[in-house]
Amino acid sequence: MPARFNFRIRALAIAASALVLTHGAFAQSMEPTRSRLDRQLFLQLLIGEVELRDGEVGTAYEVILEAARRTKDEQLFRRATDIALQARAGEQALAAAKTWREEVPTSMEAHRYVIQLLVALNRPAETADALSSLVKLTPESDQSSIIMNLPRFFTRVQDKKATVPLIEQVLQPYAQSPATRTAVDVAIGRAWLFAEDNARALEYAQRAHQFDPNSDGAALFALEMLPGVPAAESLVVDHLKSKPSSDGIRQVYARILSASQRFADAAAQLEVVTAHQPQLAGPFLTLGALYLELKQPKQATTTLERYLVVGQSVQPKPAAKPVEAVAADGDDDDPASPAASVDAGVTQAWLMLAQAAEQQNDFKTAEMWLGKVDNPQRALEVITRRASLLARQGKIKEAREMIRKSPEMSEDDARAKLLAEAQVLRDVKRWSDANGVLAGANQKFPNDVDLLYEQSMMAEKLNKLDEMEKLLRKVIEIKPDHHHAYNALGYSLAERNTRLPEAKALIQKALEIAPGEPFITDSMGWVEYRIGNRVEALRLLRGAYRSRPDPEIAAHLGEVLWINGDHDEAKRVWREGRSKDAANDVLRETLARLRVGNL
Repeated sequence: MPARFNFRIRALAIAASALVLTHGAFAQSMEPTRSRLDRQLFLQLLIGEVELRDGEVGTAYEVILEAARRTKDEQLFRRATDIALQARAGEQALAAAKTWREEVPTSMEAHRYVIQLLVALNRPAETADALSSLVKLTPESDQSSIIMNLPRFFTRVQDKKATVPLIEQVLQPYAQSPATRTAVDVAIGRAWLFAEDNARALEYAQRAHQFDPNSDGAALFALEMLPGVPAAESLVVDHLKSKPSSDGIRQVYARILSASQRFADAAAQLEVVTAHQPQLAGPFLTLGALYLELKQPKQATTTLERYLVVGQSVQPKPAAKPVEAVAADGDDDDPASPAASVDAGVTQAWLMLAQAAEQQNDFKTAEMWLGKVDNPQRALEVITRRASLLARQGKIKEAREMIRKSPEMSEDDARAKLLAEAQVLRDVKRWSDANGVLAGANQKFPNDVDLLYEQSMMAEKLNKLDEMEKLLRKVIEIKPDHHHAYNALGYSLAERNTRLPEAKALIQKALEIAPGEPFITDSMGWVEYRIGNRVEALRLLRGAYRSRPDPEIAAHLGEVLWINGDHDEAKRVWREGRSKDAANDVLRETLARLRVGNL
């Protein structure tokens, strides 16, 4: 118990009695009609808060807790518990929460406090009774939700495997009921997922889906396992087939696909959402961004312009935060956020429309969209885009000067300017100049993984392969989970057809960190092709191209098809790739090396 958590209740009780006698008239005048704030309670609260202000935390705790016992007021129980928590007196906080639960046995909040405090005190085994009672207290309409989320109470427990039998014990009465069976399977599966047993987690997800293919809860649990458990994706796909109206699930799924750079798959999901709910603005903005990544500027323009129409015609109302969110951030009064979100979205749409125009070499229209952006926080982004327009028109010197002369208020701004200058030079294939900018940036900002990685890519373009490998290995040393570095190094070895076992191991490591990422899958397909495993190479390359029909992936898939004798399909894939980026170096080199004539 903290030293300041001491007690002097008897003396204060005497003082309180004296105050009741001498100031009774005052207390009476403060008592609202039909209020529980009688003279004794008023004085207890006054004394408690005064003692807390003076640093006598223990006394304040005892006074407020006694008042809570007498009145059975949940707000007072919460106050007493929070006072103990602020004093880092966990046992006293737990005692207050337990008293709260005993005195107000129907209080779900009291049960939550008891469970959370037992977990925080590393006593999860003692939560069984409170968990069972919490589920029983929950209205039947909400029972499935509370059941599915019981494992979340134990996310910070060290021995998460030990919580699985606890969850099973608590939920045993609900395991056979048709109304809660799916929720129980999800809960137990989630407990196994938290315990890092993916195989058992998947087993319970499959059971939940099999019993109720329409369950949003089961589908969300399957999504929670992605991308780390790829087999769970089929459950999501099956759910969307059996319940096509699950637009919320589609949006979460699209977000996960996009994070894995599976842009084509993500776009397909959002196309369905925008067709189902054309009044929703957000999906149009995300879909427009995906089209840009897929080098489909016309579709991006149409979609983003639709976003501007829908987004600016709707005045959003502040949405009430869920109880869990309010508890997490302590703020349920942020009415400006929706409007700010719309403004930010409009600005983002203008910037992306400029990018779409640039992809079509329509520099005048691109400048028109950039001219609409007046947000100072996006100033460097606007300048970078304008510099890119200049560089694309051959005005390299003016482009670099534009970025260099832009104001910088911090080191972050200085770093961002260097990255922007290097990116503009990369866009026009000025590899040596970009490498010089990045080399200087790495001297100014040593051990910055982003700068090191970017410089490694320029070293590769300049055929400085030893330097590239050195830089990538430094990135891996600083950030061991940098999947792009593993992939880049592995692909470089595969491309040179050297040290292929090492190349495969590096790419496999990248896939473990970022499962399903199309460019890494492409690299694995390419190394399998180099090794001679054409069947596996085709399987991987087809999957990568389906997820992200990028010209470079098209070049690799087309080559394997061509070598296998499937010339017609190879040409079709190459045509698709060339339609997105006719200047792609890998695609052009592939066609020249294989002496492919007209496509």
